[in-house]
Formats: sequence, C-alpha cells, structure tokens
Amino acid sequence: MTHKYTNALIDETSPYLLQHAHNPVNWEAWSPEVLKKAEKENKLLLISIGYAACHWCHVMEEECFEDEEVARVMNDRFINIKIDREERPDIDQIYMDAVQMMTGRGGWPLNVVALPDGRPFWGGTYVKKEDWMKVLNQLSDLYEEDPGKVTDYARDLAQGIKEINLIPPHENPDLYDKEKLAAAVAKWTTFFDMEMGGYKRAPKFMMPGNLDFLLHYAWAENDIQTKDYVNLTLTKMAYGGVYDHLGGGFARYSVDTKWHVPHFEKMLYDNGQLVSLYAKAYALTQDPLYRKTVEETISFVARELTNENGAFYSSLDADSKDDSGKLEEGAFYVWKAEELQDVLADDFPVFKDYYNINPYGFWEEGKFVLIRNKSEMEIAKMHGLTIDELARLIRSCKERLFERREQRDRPRLDDKILASWNGLMLKGLVDAYKTVGKSSYLEMALKNANFISEHMMREDGGLYHNHKEGRSTINGYLEDYASIIDAFLALYEVTFDKNWLKKAESLTEYCLQNHYDESSGLFFFTSRQDEFVIRRTLETMDNVIPASNSIMAKNLFYLSKHLYNTAYEDTAINMMKAVQGNFSEDISGYANWLHLVLFTQNPFYEVALLGPDNEQDRSFLQQHYLPNTIMAGSDSESNLPLLEKRFVSGETLIYVCQKGSCKLPVKVADEALGQIQPDQDSFF
Repeated sequence: MTHKYTNALIDETSPYLLQHAHNPVNWEAWSPEVLKKAEKENKLLLISIGYAACHWCHVMEEECFEDEEVARVMNDRFINIKIDREERPDIDQIYMDAVQMMTGRGGWPLNVVALPDGRPFWGGTYVKKEDWMKVLNQLSDLYEEDPGKVTDYARDLAQGIKEINLIPPHENPDLYDKEKLAAAVAKWTTFFDMEMGGYKRAPKFMMPGNLDFLLHYAWAENDIQTKDYVNLTLTKMAYGGVYDHLGGGFARYSVDTKWHVPHFEKMLYDNGQLVSLYAKAYALTQDPLYRKTVEETISFVARELTNENGAFYSSLDADSKDDSGKLEEGAFYVWKAEELQDVLADDFPVFKDYYNINPYGFWEEGKFVLIRNKSEMEIAKMHGLTIDELARLIRSCKERLFERREQRDRPRLDDKILASWNGLMLKGLVDAYKTVGKSSYLEMALKNANFISEHMMREDGGLYHNHKEGRSTINGYLEDYASIIDAFLALYEVTFDKNWLKKAESLTEYCLQNHYDESSGLFFFTSRQDEFVIRRTLETMDNVIPASNSIMAKNLFYLSKHLYNTAYEDTAINMMKAVQGNFSEDISGYANWLHLVLFTQNPFYEVALLGPDNEQDRSFLQQHYLPNTIMAGSDSESNLPLLEKRFVSGETLIYVCQKGSCKLPVKVADEALGQIQPDQDSFF
C-alpha cells in the first residue's frame, strides 16, 4: 500500500506511533536530539501524547492530524513530537501534571505546547479542528511577539511541577497505627456505593489495588461491612457489561453507575491485576463466580494477548469496524436483539432474561451490552430449569455467539511488550495458580518469566521497559522493577526455585544503586543513568496501577523476611513514613501502602516447608487467603536464611515463624494453617 505522506515515526516500533506515521504532520519521536533541534531553530514544541487503544486519540487524529490544512500550521510553526504514554510514562507524568495544574483536569490525547527546552506553557486534551488551528496560531504569535511573557510563565509552571512532587522531610514519626487506619477506612466508606459497588459516581473504574487492600483489611480486622462491600463490588463488576461475558476479560471502566456500558478498550494491566484480585477473593470465599472470572480472563489473555514466546501484549483497541466498515467504539462487542434471536433460536428467551436483552441491558441505537443482575437460581426458577440445565444452556449460547462474533472485524492490537505490565499479569497467573491450582497457569507464568529474563534484562543487570520485534530500546523505569520483583517473589513461593528469589534480590539491589533518593528515602521513577525533563519524578500515589514506590516498599518488606535483611525492612518502613502523612486525607490514593500498616501492626508470618512432601503442603496452604504470610521451601538442605538448619532427612516439617523466631515444627499443614489464621475462615 502506498501512502501520500510518511514521517519519522515510520522507524518506531510502538503501534501508537506507527498509527501516525502516515499523517501529513512531520511527527518525530521524543529524543534529546529533537529538543536540541528545536532550540537551534528556536521553534516551539508541540507535544501530543496518547496510546493505541485510546478512542479520543483516534478521533483527534482523524479530525486534525490527518488534515492537510492543520498539518501545514503545525509543520510551519512547531517541532511536532508524538509520544506513546505507555512507552514513555516518565514524560507523560510531567506533562499530565502540567495540564492538570493549568486546567484542573487531564486525559488523553494530552496536547502540550512547550518552549524548545521542553518547559510547557499551554496544555489541553481533545480539541476540535477549528479550535486547534486557532489556538496554535495564537500561541505561536504570542511567542514571536512577547517571548519574555511566555518564558516567564513556563518558568513558573516548571517550578510548580517540581514543587508538587517534593516529599517533605519527616523526623522519624511514629508508624501509622490501626486506630488511625480504622478512622480513615470509616471515612472512606462514605464514598462506597452499597447498591452497585464501586464509588458513588460515574464513570466507574475498577481500582483493583483499592479492593485488594479492602479485602485484606476486612479479613485482618473482621470488618463485616467492608467484606460485604468488596464482595458486592466484585460480583457487580463480574455481572456487568464492563466484563466480556463471551470472551472473558475486562474493559477499562464503565461510563455509568451500574458497570454496564464500558469504554471498550481492554488493557493488560487491568486484567493482570483483576486476575490477582478475583483469585484472592476466591481463596477467601470459594465463590464459583470468582473462579469463573479468573479462568475466563486468563483464557482471554492466553488467546488474544500472548505471543508464541509467552510474552504479553499491551491492549486491544476500543474501536473496530462496524457492518458498514466504519470505525466505531464497541462494534465488536455489542449485539442487536435480532442477531441474538437468529443465532440462539429457541434458547433466546432464557438468554434474554439471563443477560437482560431488555431496557436494563439496552445501550443505544438498538444495541445491547450484555449484563447480569440476577443469580443462576433466580433465572433457573423463572424458566423451570435446574441449575445444571441452565449452566449447559448458557454455555451453549455463549459458544455459538462467540463463534459468530469471531467473524466480525477485530479490534486493533497493541502488540508492544512492557515489562511492568507483564509483571502484573505474571503475578496474576501465580495468584491464580495458588488458588485454582491449574498447572497450565504455572506453565504460562514460567514461560513469561523466562521471556523477561532472556529478552528484557540488560547486560548491566537492569531491565528494559519495552520489547517489540526483537528490539528493546527504552531503559526500565521503577514501575518495571517493582512489578517484576513482585512477580518473581511470587513465582519463587509457588516453585521454591531459589533462582527467582535471587533474581528479585538482584533487581532490588540495582534499584537501590540507580533509583534510590537518599533525601526522601524513596525511589526515583527514572534511573540516574537517564535524562529527564524538569524533574526526576517520585511516584507515590496509587492509581489504577499502584504507585511504583508502594509496590517497591512491599517488595523490600517481603525480601527482608525471606533473606533476614533488616536493612530492607528499615528502608520499607522509612518509605512508608515518608508518605504516611497523606493516608488519612487521601486513603484511596495510598491503598497499596496500607498493606504495610497491617503488616507492621498485626502478626506477619514466615512459613518454612522442608521435606519430600513440601509441595503438597504448599499447595494446601496457598489455597487459603494468607495476605500476612511469605513461604519458602525445599526438599533438601538449603542455605536460604529461612530454611537453613531446619531440614530433617525423611520428614516433612512446617515451621511457622515471626521475625525469624519459629514455633515448634508441625507435620500437618492444617495445624500450620491454624497457627496463622485461627478465626478468619469462619468469618467469610
């Protein structure tokens, strides 16, 4: 296929950047050389940030960046830079903060006009063609006529960008305690939607990190209200249209309050974390809905987001072509009643009630998004079926509809591989293996971990952030190290292969040498080896993905228990002290940190399993929800600190320890379980 235009993005590997490679705009990828070029020519930078699955990014491309009239203005007056936010989260963080400071809101596409050195002075999100051309001409004219005014504003804004990321010093305050935590959680509950789950607002994001902490808190503190809220939310999410009932997996969020109509893009980072969350909830409740959600989501990832080497791709687009060949959000996933009747024939009446092909499930323009709001028992009773008969009928309906759906034009795939997101999915597979026990999940996890080790590790012991078509071009960020360390530690605990523990330790040491900030006690997002614009970010607030520092603090705590390394634990505690002043004011933004509060305020156990039957005992224990426990094991002598001098030939022994001090060993796994969690099973 020949193209009228081709720009410098043609040499990139990011699918998002390649989507723009044939725009008439003279796009370039972010690099120090491009900034030097802008300074040499004294041209403003026009920086546009998005990602491949972003619906409004596609809309703005069609309206503005594919338009020759717009392109002339952009090319004549600016150096134009396109950034994939998923490849360059370090740059995205800076300009997102800038736009939020200027406008009070953010989102993608994120568009910024900056001085040649990268300091921004204007920003916004989606802009229509006429407004876009108008604002670009005005900004360019202003810079030509009054550059001092622009430079002064950019200088002040850059100072603000630095200041909002400063961590004030703490003078060894007392650790955040359970009394403060209970008060903060009580305040948090006032935002909970106790009818539909999530928060009392739309759109609704799933926020797996928040729910993961609340699950831990409910279990640790016997909090029935919080337990009920978590279960309600997990059930409504799995019932909702935000979940793909035919193919498995979750979309990013719902635009309404009942989890019905999603923003249809499907992201690896959501699904990896949600597999972990539902696996843990299944371990605690044994709810078959949670197990089914885990299994179907992993099937989706294996089928649609996994390459032949076991690496995981990034996302599926929200948009796909409808019957008329036009790109439309959700076209691949939604149904009209007539098509459902055609495919399902006599089974349609039951399916209609099960998935609400009625006003409750209606979206727009005659289209329905499948959503549940009744249990199997209610539907079976309505139609005079047994539960087993209903299950067989619905399974048959779903198989036929899935086959029909496969004939549609598919959403576009973002096939770049990101270390951080692969770590999240790897951890999800390990958590699923623990609780569901399918060996295929461990096989997937090991294949992915080996891919990361072989293709995303640098010669100096660090990580790459990205990989595509055999190329890794971007040095790892803290988020990459944090999620991979977390996943490798989890993998060690289900395999007892100490190589994964050693890899986790080695990556941690790399972070301490290249990312640690002595003054704050936290870790910089970017390595000291890499250049940065305006500031080197300290990421501390949890969002849809927990902050890299909060994951890193937990990693250090876990490693301190595995390796008896008190320096690691001291670092983790000091990290928590650096940010705990924010916990009560913004608890949802620090939820992943709060596990450390429970770890330090409640008993935390190290479990050593030694002997020929250690695998059987590990499997039994890990089928239970044990958030306050790490495990190590071996079928022979080991020099790992937790296992050393505890092996007895011919016997399988389980030691339950706290801070290296162990109770007398037991030979029955159920007895060890009783020492760890005497009451919680009956609570749930």
